[in-house]
Amino acid sequence: MRLLIVEDNAELAELIGMHLRDGGFGNDIVATAEEARILVEAGNHAALLLDLGLPDQDGIALLRSLRAAGHYLPVLVLTARSAIADRVAGLNAGADDYLPKPFAAEELIARVAALLRRSMGENGSEIACGRLRYDVASQTVRVGRNGEVSSIVLAPREVQLLDLLMRQRDKVVRKTQIESVFFGLGEEFSSNAAEVSVHRLRKRLTALEAGVEIVTVRGLGYLLRASPEALPVGLPEAAPEVSSPNSSPDPAP
Repeated sequence: MRLLIVEDNAELAELIGMHLRDGGFGNDIVATAEEARILVEAGNHAALLLDLGLPDQDGIALLRSLRAAGHYLPVLVLTARSAIADRVAGLNAGADDYLPKPFAAEELIARVAALLRRSMGENGSEIACGRLRYDVASQTVRVGRNGEVSSIVLAPREVQLLDLLMRQRDKVVRKTQIESVFFGLGEEFSSNAAEVSVHRLRKRLTALEAGVEIVTVRGLGYLLRASPEALPVGLPEAAPEVSSPNSSPDPAP
C-alpha cells in the first residue's frame, strides 16, 4: 500500500518517506498542491500526508478542493501550525487526523496505521480470510491449522501484496494497483512484475495451507478469497477462475 506525501521541504520529505518505508509503507513524494491533485485524481494511493505550507496553494485550500471534488482518501495533516485554531481549521476542512511538527517516527507510523484501519472500516487491526489472519498495524501474518495459530514470515514485497489483497478480499484488484504499491513514481519495472509477484505469493499461501486462493480474473486483475475447503459447510463452491466478458486469454504464471 502506497502513501502520498505532500511536503515542499525536500530534506524533511525524504526523512518522512524513509520512516514510513521502515514501517512498511511505500510512498511517493511531491512538493506542490498541483502535483498532489494530479496524483490524487489517479487514485493509486491509500492515504495522503499533507503539509499546509505549500508553495503554490495553502494546504487547507487544497484539502477543501479535494473533498469538494469527491476525493475521500484519508488525510493526515503534518504541519508546524500547532495552535488549536489551526487544528480545528484542518479538521473542519476535511482532515482525518492532525500531527504537529516535530513528531516522533513511531507516532507517525502508529497514526498512519490507525488512519488506514479506520478508512477500511475495520473494528480491530486484524483481517481474516480462510485460515489466514493479517494484522494491519503490525503487518504480521498468521495461519490457523488444527486448532493452533502459527506466525509466518513473508518477504517484504509479499507482505505488501498480501496487505492489498486482504484489504480488498473478495474484490478484484487490478494489475495497475499492484504495480502502484510496489513501485514509486518514475521507477522502471518489467511488464510481468505483478504477475510474478502474484505467482510467488500464491505458491507460498498454498504451501502454508492458508485456506485462501488468489484467483486470476481474466482481463481485470486478481481476487483473494477463502478456498472452498476453508468455507463453512453448506456454502457453495465458487468456480476456480473468473473471466471478464470479451477478454482474451491471459494465463497467469
